[in-house]
Amino acid sequence: MPTSGTFTGYTPVQEYLFSLKAKGLKFGVDRMRVFVEALGHPERRYPVIHVAGTNGKGSVAAMLDAILHTAGWHTGLYTSPHLVKLGERVQVDRRLLDEQEIVAYVNELRPAAEQPARFSAEDHPSFFEFMTAMAFLQFARRRVDLAVIEVGLGGRLDATNVVLPEVAAITSIGLDHCEMLGNRLEQIAAEKAGIIKPGRPVVLGRMPAVAEGVIRTIAAECRAPVVSVREEFGAEIGRYPQTNLECDYQRWNAATATLVARQLPAPWRLTDDVINRGLLHASWPGRWQRMTVGRRPLILDASHNPEGAQVLDVNLTKLTATTGRKPVIMTGALGESRARPLLEVIARHAREIHLVVPHQARACGYAELEHCLPATFAGRVVRTTVDAVFPGPDCCTIGGAEDIVVVTGSIYLIGEVFERLEPGRGAGEGHLQDF
Repeated sequence: MPTSGTFTGYTPVQEYLFSLKAKGLKFGVDRMRVFVEALGHPERRYPVIHVAGTNGKGSVAAMLDAILHTAGWHTGLYTSPHLVKLGERVQVDRRLLDEQEIVAYVNELRPAAEQPARFSAEDHPSFFEFMTAMAFLQFARRRVDLAVIEVGLGGRLDATNVVLPEVAAITSIGLDHCEMLGNRLEQIAAEKAGIIKPGRPVVLGRMPAVAEGVIRTIAAECRAPVVSVREEFGAEIGRYPQTNLECDYQRWNAATATLVARQLPAPWRLTDDVINRGLLHASWPGRWQRMTVGRRPLILDASHNPEGAQVLDVNLTKLTATTGRKPVIMTGALGESRARPLLEVIARHAREIHLVVPHQARACGYAELEHCLPATFAGRVVRTTVDAVFPGPDCCTIGGAEDIVVVTGSIYLIGEVFERLEPGRGAGEGHLQDF
């Protein structure tokens, strides 16, 4: 790939961004600090809410965006990964960054990215850092009133951690990305708590007591006020806010978003009425999302780590109790540490299981998925593909007329299904995924 010149189309820009992704994940904030300084610090031109967590951070970010939009504010939303299109990551008032804008930003960002790399290739910003810079610039140029920024991975060393937020939120703590964040909840909590800034309030979602203790210690060192969902709402789910996103865990997320909204300083003071109305308009695809495909009920649910598998267990238990029938489940996962707890849960609830391999380098193959299945599962197991199961936008080939089909596992798998069901989204950009 040349190091100079101007891209005139989206395909070479995709290739350039893929070349950055292919170099792997670069953990740390030093490159990003240099990058945003070269860009004139766009991340300082608007207030920010910063959201970290093992699970739920995307849902909480989307809920906060909906609350702020309901209040009449002009909002920016930065999340990752995308489901289908790269531009989903950077949204202003929920309008996606389009291909033409991405081309323009890549052309603008390349000189600033290549300058530090003259001395060391390791100093070139990563794919995720490039996308983060695009978000910062887009929000500055669209003059958003407030931006909701989701952490990519961890917190302390994440590229987004150059912001100084009005409020920080840590939605949950579980065992995921252990190879980078640590194998103990205390280690992971400490990494997530790296987004806490001196004197700025932090909201804690539902999490193990040992993780909450670590975060509270770090917050105390930063003299950052702490507000906890568990303290404010207790253990009874009936006390938690309602949201149009289904399942109890989304009410936990709604409680986290509610407390964040309440912590915002003037002029963003929000009434509970505005907060509650916003929660009922939140949109976040692929999280226990119900659809009908070819007259067949379909549920799409990203459940990609052990903590998510526990939530899936609860949801499938309720589904079977409600319908009186075990669902047909299609699944795929990235890595044995994620596949095993996922398939243990699925095996307890499925009538039959359809295994797929997402188009990702880290995806489990069929044999690995089958190895993770408990030997006690007596139902039918089928190797298949997304294209075979969903050959068209209104067609599902698995299950019978009385079945509910559940697609769960990797968020990348959910994205591939959306690409088949909603071709109007455009060709998928799964090759431009990351963690």
